[in-house]
Amino acid sequence: QVQLVESGGGLVQAGNSLRLSCAASGGSLSRYTTAWFRQPPGKEREFVAAVIRSASGGKSVYADPVKGRFTISRDNVKNTVYLEMGGLKPEDTAVYYCAAGSPALSATTYLRMYNTWGQGTQVTVSL
Repeated sequence: QVQLVESGGGLVQAGNSLRLSCAASGGSLSRYTTAWFRQPPGKEREFVAAVIRSASGGKSVYADPVKGRFTISRDNVKNTVYLEMGGLKPEDTAVYYCAAGSPALSATTYLRMYNTWGQGTQVTVSL
């Protein structure tokens, strides 16, 4: 069973950038679709971005609010997935979670399709 550990969160001013990391152990991330979700204060957890497992093409998928600002990538050597966040806005403030699973391509954005989760890392964007 793969295990995930997120890092890289913190406090940043609006307009700046931050990179989150999701390091995996116990299995190769390239075998899974790996996604980032976030949970803003008082709201439900929502999809942010995913990188599809290698066997299904390895493309990236993004939620509309982050398209053009965030980039997800996977380093197969380091067995780590990254989320590069640029142009950060206060509404990006949330706990960010890394998740791994094997959803169908049409279900990539569905939270319940992921069965392995990290502990989360807090991102706070100030004005």
